[in-house]
Amino acid sequence: MVSAIVLMHVERDRIKEVAETLAEVEGVSEVYSVAGRYDLVAIIRVRTNEELADLVTGQMLKVEGISDSETLISFRVYSRHDLEAAFSLGPPR
Repeated sequence: MVSAIVLMHVERDRIKEVAETLAEVEGVSEVYSVAGRYDLVAIIRVRTNEELADLVTGQMLKVEGISDSETLISFRVYSRHDLEAAFSLGPPR
C-alpha cells in the first residue's frame, strides 16, 4: 500500500467544488479543507507507485481550480486506527 498526502493551493471560489470532485476519485480516501498555507489536503491510498503517479498527474492535477500542489509520499503509516484493527481480530488460536 502506498500512502501520500497532497497539499494544494486552490482558487478561493472553487475550494468546495474541487474538494467534492477529488473526494469522488478512486484512491483519494479523504479531502480536508484546511487553514494555513494550503487550501486543501488530500489523503491518497493506492496499491502501487504507478497508481499514485497516474492519480496525481493524470487525474488530480487536471481538476480545474487547483493552481499548485505538493505531494508527500509516506514511508510508513502510524495510526491508532490501524493498531486497533489489528488487535480487534480476536485472541490467537
